[in-house]
Amino acid sequence: MAVLVTLGDSRQPEITTEHLDELAFLAETAGIETVGRLVQSLNAPDPRTFIGKGKVEELKIFVEANHVNTVIFDDDLSPSQLRNLEMALNTKDAETGIKIYDRSLLILDIFLKRAQTAQARTQVELARNQYLLPRLTRLWTHLERQRGGTGTRGGAGEREIETDRRNIRYRITLLKDELEKIDRQRKTQRKSRNNIVRVALVGYTNAGKSTLMNKLSGSGVLAENKLFATVDATVRKITFGNIPFLLSDTVGFIRKLPHHLIESFKSTLDEVREADILLHVVDVSHPFHHNHIEVVSQTLTEIGASDIPVVLVLNKADLLLKQHTEDPVDLESMKKIYNDHGFTQVTFVSAETGLNMLELKQLLFEEVKKKHLLIFPNFLKDGYSFAPFKTEEV
Repeated sequence: MAVLVTLGDSRQPEITTEHLDELAFLAETAGIETVGRLVQSLNAPDPRTFIGKGKVEELKIFVEANHVNTVIFDDDLSPSQLRNLEMALNTKDAETGIKIYDRSLLILDIFLKRAQTAQARTQVELARNQYLLPRLTRLWTHLERQRGGTGTRGGAGEREIETDRRNIRYRITLLKDELEKIDRQRKTQRKSRNNIVRVALVGYTNAGKSTLMNKLSGSGVLAENKLFATVDATVRKITFGNIPFLLSDTVGFIRKLPHHLIESFKSTLDEVREADILLHVVDVSHPFHHNHIEVVSQTLTEIGASDIPVVLVLNKADLLLKQHTEDPVDLESMKKIYNDHGFTQVTFVSAETGLNMLELKQLLFEEVKKKHLLIFPNFLKDGYSFAPFKTEEV
């Protein structure tokens, strides 16, 4: 069982609640049950304990009273903050220690469980090792306690930490070499795709990208109501009439995505960077979907994909309409608002029910055709049909 901890702004309690809801969803995805929430109002994190001495005492009382064994912070903690929190929350005579997760470690653990391919597993292991390297002391605090150690900071424990550090550094070097080999292979594969239009699905995690992928391609990509259901990039070749294109489903973005994870997933994100068209999928029924759009747009800028043409796919429109049965929403007026914010191609759909999927296919077909004719300018310009009749796994 876990308690969630965050810094909050008392002037915007709804944002704090939404952030904690997302953190609870992350914990659930990792298989951790949450039993409480603690919010500290500070303009900046406390450099020693992140939440300040008084709040640490309050947290300790809650942990002991509710038999909590895990504390999850919604931000990254420095090695010294982790160490100080460990010392404050754990008693020397405790048989098991209180596990402390920060946001990055929780996300990395989820990715580690979700990764299926050798490439994804290598990427996540590299990111996790790079993240844990400066934080080994807290891990050894647990091990020393479980082994019945004295709790002193010197001696065998410290020597074993240094040995572990050397082993992890060596492992990081091996993983980087392995990823370089995989990157070279992937670059060769992508070169063979230069004469075909590439479309990539992007969006905030759990926006419905994999469900949309299945609807467009008829494939069986895993689609779950969980964060990061897709970690491995999936590519399908689809033919609309006599125009083929590649459709890629990629990992979902999220606020505060760990830096090491973005760095390690560079080769996977090349599917996004080298795409000709991006389908930006949004859960329009989410109350903070505007923030999700901003996060995805910022991440696209960070990875160098901000200049690629975007089709904004406002998914789960059926849920949006159900939410406003007494006060109906005007989808066309909403579409114009997004047009005013720079999205020239916008469509409302429901990948789950099939609502407006024909409109999306027509729109996508026209965008793919434009790119296809740039590659093959002498190709016949008539006789096209947007109805897909063929899908292949790539």
